[in-house]
Amino acid sequence: MSGPEDVAAAELALKGMAHSEQHYFNSYNHHGIHEEMLKDEVRTKSYMNAIVQNKHLFKDKVVLDVGCGTAILSMFAAKAGAKHVIGVDMSTIIFKAREIVEKNGLSDKITLIQGKMEEIELPFPKVDIIISEWMGYFLLYESMLDTVLYARDRYLNKDGLIFPDKATIFMCGIEDGDYKDEKIGFWDNVYGFDYTPLKHTALSEPLVDTVEVKAAVTDPTSILTLDLYKCTVEDLAFNIPFKLTARRDDFVHALVAWFDIDFTACHVPIRFSTGPHTKYTHWKQTVFYFRDVLTLQQGEEVQCNLEVRPNDKNRRDLDIKIQYQLDTPDSVRNAKGECEYKMC
Repeated sequence: MSGPEDVAAAELALKGMAHSEQHYFNSYNHHGIHEEMLKDEVRTKSYMNAIVQNKHLFKDKVVLDVGCGTAILSMFAAKAGAKHVIGVDMSTIIFKAREIVEKNGLSDKITLIQGKMEEIELPFPKVDIIISEWMGYFLLYESMLDTVLYARDRYLNKDGLIFPDKATIFMCGIEDGDYKDEKIGFWDNVYGFDYTPLKHTALSEPLVDTVEVKAAVTDPTSILTLDLYKCTVEDLAFNIPFKLTARRDDFVHALVAWFDIDFTACHVPIRFSTGPHTKYTHWKQTVFYFRDVLTLQQGEEVQCNLEVRPNDKNRRDLDIKIQYQLDTPDSVRNAKGECEYKMC
């Protein structure tokens, strides 16, 4: 068990970190964020099923839980028959997690270490399985994927498994005129004053919200698939062309992005999606508004390009650039533009 001096030492270590890192780890000290994640049934049940339904993979294995939070995944792994589970988390929620593990009679099976994955020593030289819930909004915003990749390269056995092991980002075009007016057009006239300087700010901040599936004007397209056995930190900065095909005659005000997660090592592969077509998750979707409105006819294609890279000052923030071009026989509807966004 840990005493008050352990918590104090951990809080002191957090204070010594860069402000952006402090903010990130401190946000996970609040029970509210863990309540939201645990109540997200799509997320938590997918992990539970991936682990508990695959006891043959976990039996007598050493498991590493990267960013363990309240240790729910660690406890699933212990229940699935793991020889030992090591959970690692920088935030001080881990001290509560130790109490939870003890309450559930699993202290002999689970060791929880407070600290940065890159700076601690594990009690085992290698592990057989890495489990982690590392995904952020738009998959990569404030994500812990680079930490998972570090743990993979440093600790995972050659034939070890990763849960989950595949992530795919999707995008489609949506009709969202009313909400765009409410969120963006609002700044044109605020009690009789011109607030358009804030309109530019509003356009540059992606909106994390739920989108109704009926808003989709184009077919969805997969943009990027990350294979966690092979991908590198360098792959988290990318520049990818793609095209969107209109399903019907309509207007496109924005692109919406979401991601799917796969556990391919399972006996029966498990997948969950965070898209508008499926059950709510706490990740919702990410909306990128255009300055222009595109007027599309069924079957027409919009050529797009998505550039994403971690921010130079804070790697957990993202700099995003979207280019779009619509060429049609009707020159009045032709459109071309480039929008830059910051997720911070």
